[in-house]
Amino acid sequence: MQVFILDFLYNFFVEDLGAKIKTLRIAAGYTQPQLAEKVGVSKAVISFWENSVNEPKASYIKMLAKIFNVSADYLLGLED
Repeated sequence: MQVFILDFLYNFFVEDLGAKIKTLRIAAGYTQPQLAEKVGVSKAVISFWENSVNEPKASYIKMLAKIFNVSADYLLGLED
C-alpha cells in the first residue's frame, strides 16, 4: 500500500500526461478495459497513453477530462 501512495503522489507532482491518466483511472476505480469502453478505444490504447508510448488526440483529452471531472489544462500540466 505504501508503494501505491508514493506512486500516486509522484504522478501528481510530475507533469506527465500518461501518469495522470493512470492515477486518475485508478482513483476513479476503473480498469483499463472499463476506461477504454467509456472512451471508445481499445485497452491497448489506454496502456499506450499511460506508458507514454503515445498521447491522446485533443478529442480524447476532452473526453478524459469529462470522465475524470478535471480540466483539459490539468491533464496537460498547464494548471495544478
